[in-house]
Amino acid sequence: MTDQRRRILIVDDYLDSLESWALFFNMSGFDVLTAGDGAAAVRIALANLPDIALLDLDLPIMTGVEAARQMRAAPETRLMPLIATTGYSGGTRFRDAESAGFDRILVKPCDPSRLLAEIEQLLGAKAAPGGTGGQTPSTPR
Repeated sequence: MTDQRRRILIVDDYLDSLESWALFFNMSGFDVLTAGDGAAAVRIALANLPDIALLDLDLPIMTGVEAARQMRAAPETRLMPLIATTGYSGGTRFRDAESAGFDRILVKPCDPSRLLAEIEQLLGAKAAPGGTGGQTPSTPR
């Protein structure tokens, strides 16, 4: 085991949510990067190469779906695990998120321990030989 902290990018235009998740993940052992819109998310991801990104789907300037598409198109971030978060359950948002290459889709509000478990699973799959996660939508149980 290394002493290096994993890096997470959290993207949400709702400042209270962004700050809450940033605090939670920092306390959970992550170095945290944040962005308030999709365009900033892409810039930050390409510049900092986080281990994983958590993106709200409804973002200003560029949606989370378009940001994911751009991250998947860039060689530096194409294998980075992506988790979509949305306040909507199902419908076209899920299909759009799946087609953009998100590894997981979670409906907000989501339980922090469940989100952390999803992240740990994706990071573990990424570390396994040949692992890239997998595109499995998740909804609250």
